[in-house]
Amino acid sequence: MRADGARIVALAETWIGTPYRHQGATRGVGCDCIGLIRGIWRELYGEEPEPVPAYAGDWAERSGDDRLLDAARRLFGPPVPVSEAAPGDLLLFRWRPDCAAKHAGILAGPQHFIHAYEQCAVTRSALVPGWRRRIAAVHRFPQNLNKTGC
Repeated sequence: MRADGARIVALAETWIGTPYRHQGATRGVGCDCIGLIRGIWRELYGEEPEPVPAYAGDWAERSGDDRLLDAARRLFGPPVPVSEAAPGDLLLFRWRPDCAAKHAGILAGPQHFIHAYEQCAVTRSALVPGWRRRIAAVHRFPQNLNKTGC
C-alpha cells in the first residue's frame, strides 16, 4: 500500500461511526459522503480548496450536470483506471449509467470501502459487485500532503 494511501485509509477509519448528516462535514458529529471527503481533505491539506455550495439530497437529479465528477477532476486531477484503484483512492459512484455520479467513498482495500451511508453512519462496506459496477471514477488525492497532520 502506498504510504499516502495508508494514511488516507487510517484517517477515513477515524470517521467510522460518525452519524449521517446531510451537508455535514464534522467527524464524530455528522457528515454525508461529500462531507467525509471534505473532512479528510482538511486533515491532509489544512483547508478546503473551495467553498461547497448548499445542495439538496437529490441535487444530482435536479441539475442534470455531473457536478461531483467535475469537482473531482478539478481538485484531484484526471481519473485513474478502475483496474489501478488502490487503498486511499477516492471512489465516485453513479446509481445508473444515465445518471450523474452521486456518491463517494474511500477505497480501504481490495474488497472494502469507507463511506457515509444515508440512514446509517460512516461505515466500512464490502465492495460487492453491486457497488463495484456503479463506480463512475477513481481519483487519487493530490501529492504533497501536509506532513504535520494525523
